[in-house]
Amino acid sequence: MDNFQAQKEHLYGLSATQHTDARGIEAFDKVYGLGYEVGHEDWSPFTRVNRLRKTFLDRPYEIDVERLRLVTESYRRNESMPRILQCAYAFENVLLNCTLHIYPGDLILGEIAAPAKASPIYPEFSVDWIIDEILNSPFEERENDQFYIRNEQDRAEILELCQYWKGKSANEFITAYLDDDQKRGSHMGEKVFQTNNYHFAGIGHFAMDFEKLMKLGYNGVLQQATEAFAQLSKQDPDYSEKRDYYKATIITLEAATKYITRYALLAEDMAFSEADEVRKKELQAISANCYQVAGGAPQSFWQVAQLFNFAVTLTQIEGNGHSISYGRMDQWMLPFYTQDVVENDVPKEFILEILEVLYVKMNNPTKLKDKGTVKVRNGRGFGGESLTIGGVDAQGNDATNDLTMLMLEASVHTRMMNPWVCLRMHENTPYELKIRTIECVRAGYGHPKLFNDSPAIKAMLGKGVSIEEARCYAVVGCVEPTIPGKEHGWLDAGYVNTVKMMEMVINGGRVLSGPNAGMQLGPDTGSLETYQTFEEVLESIDKQFAYWCDQLCSCLNVTDKMHRMIKPTPYISAFFEGCIESGKDMTFGGAKYNGTAPQAAGIATCADSLATIKKLMFDDQKYTGKQLLDAVKENWDGHQKLYALVNSSKIPHYGNDIDEADELFIFMFECYCRHIKGRENPRGGKFSPGVYTVNANVGMGLYTNASLDGRKNGEPISDNMGPVHTAEGSHDTQGPTAVINSVTKVDHSLATNGTLLNLRFPEDAVAGVEGRDILVSFVDEYMNRQGMHVQFNIMSSEKMRAAQKNPELYKDMLVRVAGYSAYFVELGKPLQDDLIQRTELRF
Repeated sequence: MDNFQAQKEHLYGLSATQHTDARGIEAFDKVYGLGYEVGHEDWSPFTRVNRLRKTFLDRPYEIDVERLRLVTESYRRNESMPRILQCAYAFENVLLNCTLHIYPGDLILGEIAAPAKASPIYPEFSVDWIIDEILNSPFEERENDQFYIRNEQDRAEILELCQYWKGKSANEFITAYLDDDQKRGSHMGEKVFQTNNYHFAGIGHFAMDFEKLMKLGYNGVLQQATEAFAQLSKQDPDYSEKRDYYKATIITLEAATKYITRYALLAEDMAFSEADEVRKKELQAISANCYQVAGGAPQSFWQVAQLFNFAVTLTQIEGNGHSISYGRMDQWMLPFYTQDVVENDVPKEFILEILEVLYVKMNNPTKLKDKGTVKVRNGRGFGGESLTIGGVDAQGNDATNDLTMLMLEASVHTRMMNPWVCLRMHENTPYELKIRTIECVRAGYGHPKLFNDSPAIKAMLGKGVSIEEARCYAVVGCVEPTIPGKEHGWLDAGYVNTVKMMEMVINGGRVLSGPNAGMQLGPDTGSLETYQTFEEVLESIDKQFAYWCDQLCSCLNVTDKMHRMIKPTPYISAFFEGCIESGKDMTFGGAKYNGTAPQAAGIATCADSLATIKKLMFDDQKYTGKQLLDAVKENWDGHQKLYALVNSSKIPHYGNDIDEADELFIFMFECYCRHIKGRENPRGGKFSPGVYTVNANVGMGLYTNASLDGRKNGEPISDNMGPVHTAEGSHDTQGPTAVINSVTKVDHSLATNGTLLNLRFPEDAVAGVEGRDILVSFVDEYMNRQGMHVQFNIMSSEKMRAAQKNPELYKDMLVRVAGYSAYFVELGKPLQDDLIQRTELRF
């Protein structure tokens, strides 16, 4: 990088450097390796953790029938009751009757009403796809994300129980309420936008108020609900709805305490018959922990970890929304850490072991997804289990502490998919924390991902929260900032394929090619054959975006109302400010802040397509609009010269610090944000735009016709905020500094639902102390330029190709896909290829 020595002196000079008293177990500058190593030794210093980790990797992914059975049994018994009480009694029936599991070496208990690594079934949301795939596209025969049904008896029972739910699931109601235009543009039609996440599953992407639970325990929260119920007046016009809400809340909280007590009794019984004295004492302690947190507040760090796991897995039992995240864990856990380590002389090593055991445990929950979703987003976990550390406190001061450092150590020692560690950075982030972070990044397992407090806090203020609340934001899912326990933001609500919108812009609102070629899909706002000026092209984009955002948001509002009608969530609502106070479930708008947040995909593809149009059709006038349109209609066949030109540096491309190209990206980015932000939703909140794709750019590309950036039919569209890379080559050619210069010309805070930037360096590019320091300096420069988020793959294309050829040697090799990390060998080949094709950057 330019002037690196000066930057290094400024960064590391004692007079200009923030330091911290926070300490982990290991030296902050310990080197944890450089990328993935075949045949590596165990990473954790704890034998137990290494054994638990290996056991997890060796387990198969299965489908479990028990939740489906118990939920169906309850609904059949309570068919005449109000829906929220049906939900509560079904939750209770599961907790009181599901099989409990305590595995060898466990220190933390609690699963999702299914054995470890087995997925329950949630018929409340959808069943048609389950029936169809069992009969016609077996889960175990998928190309990736396979699941296994244990035996034919279970297979037959699943089919029989699912029949009861036909006509009763959320997806069927949503589909019935959508009009033809909404369906035609959605995943059911031409896939201009996709909202199937919340058609087929519950609402997730939130962080509950863990601090409240840790202070009050279940009994304290139950008391709040009971007292609020007692004060409810029959003069209230909403008396019956509030009455049912309070009853449902009390049922679910009482069920939670009974469920945890069941675990306490099981551990007690196992301890009684355990011959090994060490394990006997562990089981006795586990039992005592469970008895304490069944109703009361935790009294130790171990008990906090135990209650946390119960709280999260109970949320996943109630509904299968993905990205149930953990909030600012180094902050809300800190009082218990301080009490144990400072006051009670508990060794830090024990705290670290508890964290590592918990990290492994976090990977047990798995989620069965439909084949359409799996094609767009690979992964068998719930996904999005983000754990936020670092950043500033409510007063704006650095919040780094011992747990910040220990949680990074636990991450690099376990190197698993979960948790998704999110490190918040700011201008006073301590030097030691920066170095520890970069050493974790250089280890090559995709964690942590980095967030910039300045634009993130500005984005939160743009959603109307207070400055103190904004400073306490946490990350949920991939990159979405939220206020834990206060905001039900409906984040990750849907994916918008902006490249399909551009298809409408260049072709008169008609489908470009394929079996539906020529079909009128959107409004006719002009085509390349009719535009006389480039300004007319930009006006057409604005009109198409307005139309398609209308379709998208109206579809999401229908979905929102159906979830309220079909699947309220009284358990999790108890841990959101405003719900108990107002007597409203969060699905009815009971939370303090309510939003809906869809995200745009393919912005760089659109920007580079615009660059082609501007350069060749208007500036140089070398090609007519018809010639450009014919080239993409014919998938570039017979247009090799034009295809090579469009993919060359003779066209100004986004990602190379060229203002002319970057301004087109800014236009596309701001156009999307403008047409989403501020729309109203049914819960009294506002819509919030995000600009990221996760890995959906690969699946979306499969259904997207050729585009004028030089991609062909079926190729991935651009990922997240990154530059274009087509089969012909990457469009960013000027190195990593040019990329971040382009990316940060945008005001990231306009995307109040977050932005995402992936960068990849081969191992040798960041090797040694110099490589480490350059990467630190590079991150600092990106943050100074107000980028909101960045994450790294430290992995060469050569290594990923080797893993494709010999997957058995790379079984636990994690890669940073987008907002999440995943085992490379478990990804579908199209996604693997997309990762390989991403630009390999060097300083």
